[in-house]
Amino acid sequence: MTGWTPTASGEQADGNRMARPLLARSIEQNYGFSGDMVDLDSCTASIRRGSKSFHIASLLLPRRTRQAAHALYAFCRHSDDLIDDPGRGTDALERLRHRLDRLYDGVPYDYACDRAFARIVQKHAIAKAIPLALLDGFAMDMEGRQFHTIGEVKDYAARVASTVGLMMSLVMNEGDTCTLARAADLGLAMQLTNIARDVGEDARNGRLYLPLDWLREAGIDAQAFLADPRFSPALGQVVQRLLTVADHHYQLGHAGIARLPADCRHAIRTAALTYQDIGRGIARNGFDSINQRARTTLPRKLALVLRAMRPTGLVAGVTRAAEATPADPAVLTMVTQAAETFSNARAATPRDPTPASLDNVASILLRLQVQSRDERRAQRQERWQKAGRIA
Repeated sequence: MTGWTPTASGEQADGNRMARPLLARSIEQNYGFSGDMVDLDSCTASIRRGSKSFHIASLLLPRRTRQAAHALYAFCRHSDDLIDDPGRGTDALERLRHRLDRLYDGVPYDYACDRAFARIVQKHAIAKAIPLALLDGFAMDMEGRQFHTIGEVKDYAARVASTVGLMMSLVMNEGDTCTLARAADLGLAMQLTNIARDVGEDARNGRLYLPLDWLREAGIDAQAFLADPRFSPALGQVVQRLLTVADHHYQLGHAGIARLPADCRHAIRTAALTYQDIGRGIARNGFDSINQRARTTLPRKLALVLRAMRPTGLVAGVTRAAEATPADPAVLTMVTQAAETFSNARAATPRDPTPASLDNVASILLRLQVQSRDERRAQRQERWQKAGRIA
């Protein structure tokens, strides 16, 4: 595999197309007031439930970008949940492709996330190739595909994660090739971290995302490992090797954050540092992702939010080198298509020059404290329920 390729005839030509504007909403769809806001509220609820780390980071974004980010997340999350549903039909992926066709035609189905996503892809000139590639990644999961090389692993990561990074860059109105390449790097780094963290969980579910050639070099039989997932120093070396590749892409991604609007950098840096810290946690666990799952504690998240207010200490030479580094082969086609579509139909969006303030950070810290209290309460209730069943 050498990067993204279309999965059906005609998708390459269709990939550069922009979405059509949505048709006027009916009175019923407007819920008597503002259906658009109801849709966005539904998307916000989705990210709040589905990803605490991304929700925290999104709170640091300016309102216009935060709403777009929530719409992107909600569609991606809804699609992912549909694919992972054990009761899904065999045509689940085809139905998602049809829904994508409809929303790019300006007539989305009656789902809040579809309507919100349709408005975002049209407003920000997001090439259809990007969400199509995301669905290709879901197809790989459905097939239970295994990957022979790190290049193939990155091809998968490009579809399921770099696509989101590219769309996030576009909703910030940054669509030049260099910025998009660095956004894709950040997506690669985060997904490689996910893979390293979830080795044990994935294996117990019959999935393996580590490069098969790395496992062979380490003397590990992939099928025997899937049949009985156990940690070994050799496996730890493979996980460490994967995190080293992730760190390379994090470095490029951090350099690219400086190219984003000033009022968006804090949020993206927070997300990057949070995921990078998961990798540090894996290292502290001796690269054992079988018996332990690396987590970022609440105090650590608070520290990272504050740390992200300061730009990373990248030297000028590193930044210049990152600007001169071409897009990874796994994302090159997507980056090129995204940049071409954006440059051909760029919508002028006014920017709020005010960066995230200490007041915003204080608000987030308070939200995290409430979130932590609620989680502790839920854990206590779960322990009481278990004790009741045992009695």
